[in-house]
Amino acid sequence: MSPSPPDPRTPWSGPADVIRAAAIARLYYLGGRSKSDIAAEFGLSRFKVARVLDDALATGIVKIQIDLPGEFDARLSDELRATLGLRHAIVVEIPENDDGARRLRLGRAAADLLEEVLLPGETLGIAWGRTLSAMSSQLKRLAPCTVVQLAGVISASDNMESGVELVRRVAAVSGGQACRIYAPLLVSDSATAEMLRRQPQVADTLRRHDQLTTAVIAIGSWTPPDSTVYDVLTNADRQVLLGVGVEAELSAIFLGNDGQILDTDLNRRLIAITGEQLKKVPHVIAVAGGHSKHEAIQATLRAGFVDSLVTDSETARFLLGEARSLDDAPPPRKNPIREAEGLR
Repeated sequence: MSPSPPDPRTPWSGPADVIRAAAIARLYYLGGRSKSDIAAEFGLSRFKVARVLDDALATGIVKIQIDLPGEFDARLSDELRATLGLRHAIVVEIPENDDGARRLRLGRAAADLLEEVLLPGETLGIAWGRTLSAMSSQLKRLAPCTVVQLAGVISASDNMESGVELVRRVAAVSGGQACRIYAPLLVSDSATAEMLRRQPQVADTLRRHDQLTTAVIAIGSWTPPDSTVYDVLTNADRQVLLGVGVEAELSAIFLGNDGQILDTDLNRRLIAITGEQLKKVPHVIAVAGGHSKHEAIQATLRAGFVDSLVTDSETARFLLGEARSLDDAPPPRKNPIREAEGLR
């Protein structure tokens, strides 16, 4: 009885052919051998080896699987980046209703991103916050850089480092200079604030706000309040901000729902980077997530501060839903990806 003809749906003439293809694939994908070396070993041309490898993929002899660490959502990350015109979007899966895990995972993702993108010789601005404290504790290496405190000191709580300590920690990892602000974030009147701004050490750090190349910020919400600044304000100050429609706070920069910087007397009593200065920083990385911060994050994106965002999957879905449904979706800051793709 004559042998059955080869199956026309496959490139293999029989079991020996299949076994040879598997051996070639094993040497190339697992053994790291070049196509030329494999061709010499099997007495084939280099082009024949390339064809065998292509056929091995097409027929399922070789299966390539791309696995990210379990906490990352690659699809949401890329969709968020493209839709909002961001340089980087890192979306992290968070156990439901676990704020501690959210801070830890967002902090770890922010640390990994900062380690990846920061170049030697940069001037890095660091804000404060519980999530940024988690970030600083998980930094393993950092390009040599100058690290600058973005705002004066508030009382630390809930295991949160002060801005001074956070800057010291990050600078220690990078081996660079730490530029700190040994002054309170908020004082009682504008004259006292101006006097403190003129102090040599404070003035030197504040001047460096115009030299920043990268900044890492947290985002605080105001309705409901989820901001460390909220806790240090008087009730009168809170009422003033609520009266002008405050939605978000970042490094003591107060924003309305439309992303506009709010101008109140409070601004003149602060010792911190200004909104205008932050907008000029070439790369601003925002680290924030959680249901209570959805509108605050959206307001910050509308303001045009953010180039890269580290957030959780729930927040990413919220932002994508808003971007699809609203004509005034957060515009790209410096990267017109959305325009190139025809997105609003």
